Amino acid sequence: MDTLISNVTVVTMNPKMDVLFGAFIAIEEGKIKSITKTAPEGQPATIIDGTGMVAIPGLINCHTHLATASLRSYLDDLSSAEALEQQLMKEDKMDSRSAKAAALLSIAECLRFGVTSVSDLYYYPNATAEAVAESGIKANLALSAYRFIDQNEEFDFDTDEQCQELVKVADKWHGYEDGRIKIDAGIFAEYTSNFKLWEGLVGYAAEKGLGMQLHLAETQAEVDSCLDRTGMGPGELLNCHGLFNVPATAAGCVYLDEMERKMLGKKKISAVATPIASAKAGQKSTPILDSVKSGMNVALGTGGAIECGNLDMFEVIRSAAMAERCAANNPAALPSSAALMMATVTGAQAQGRAQECGMLCEGMDADIVLVDFTAPHLMPCHNVLNGLVWSAKGGDVAMTMVRGKILYQNGKFPTIDLQNVVEELTTYAIPRLFEDNK
Repeated sequence: MDTLISNVTVVTMNPKMDVLFGAFIAIEEGKIKSITKTAPEGQPATIIDGTGMVAIPGLINCHTHLATASLRSYLDDLSSAEALEQQLMKEDKMDSRSAKAAALLSIAECLRFGVTSVSDLYYYPNATAEAVAESGIKANLALSAYRFIDQNEEFDFDTDEQCQELVKVADKWHGYEDGRIKIDAGIFAEYTSNFKLWEGLVGYAAEKGLGMQLHLAETQAEVDSCLDRTGMGPGELLNCHGLFNVPATAAGCVYLDEMERKMLGKKKISAVATPIASAKAGQKSTPILDSVKSGMNVALGTGGAIECGNLDMFEVIRSAAMAERCAANNPAALPSSAALMMATVTGAQAQGRAQECGMLCEGMDADIVLVDFTAPHLMPCHNVLNGLVWSAKGGDVAMTMVRGKILYQNGKFPTIDLQNVVEELTTYAIPRLFEDNK
């Protein structure tokens, strides 16, 4: 036995939603060996005292843009058009080195807040993969492809620049360390690309067993534009070109019509709600219960730090539950157990990781977070699930472990040289992005 977490309250998130008090979690070779009410036999190499702690499965952030951390708080009070213009100007100055530094900062933030796996849809996927590899976190990484290909232009996947970048990243990183890193295909959205790129990407993804990431129907204007141009909504249009023939996670899905939602539900597509980023942009969030009723899997995400201010998934869980209760005018519309499931169980399903994480049970990866329930705002605790959803904060996380390896504990990041990351940001990445236009 490598590690034993003793005398801890365990929120298993198993099908019975068992909560075990005063339990012991034995960890061996990166897996949960057992969860018992009495101490197991054998002498562990390391004992972690779980007194006053609640152990939960590592949270899963199913929609991020890690490398945007260098633009945090820069665009917050601008209109959508102004913010987009400024963001594109800064992103045009980004390079792999600055992207990696920002990605490492975001990963440290994720680990600090109990996130053990992320889905990232952005640029510079090789640099982000390097940051993920060094840090020890799990990730599904997708290049956010965008390009309109003229109807008369020949499209060749084997020579297209963005497609070949995806191929190189997938060849190098897909399946890294027994699947700790997965590579997905991706498009930014329907309105930034067209069918030649979609069909090329989905053909490659199907051949290589990759998933797909995208933004979908986030605003009414996006849907109206697609209807005007094609006579179809973006969900129906993309489906006609086979984009959902592979497992896909679609951030938004706010303005899908009922037919589109049911169509994607039949294909078991995952909708990712980003309630804080949506509200901050003055937009509605994903209709969670409607999506679930249609058959869709629903997970949660933050978006990037540029969109939501921070990557605290506890805030996202709480906001998702509040948004759905407000929409239904019913305080019982989305119970705490369901809110937690979206950040654990269904998040793992969205990433294609349901067999390895999302629950705490024997045989699963030891992706474990300890939340300190001795803080004043968490006492008394009459219901652990309610406490996690309505009272806990990311700052209450005392330890984050991935595959049995501690990646964050009591202010320390064993795998990330945070001082060096900050120095890289302040001396290189941020000056590069904010240098005067020439």
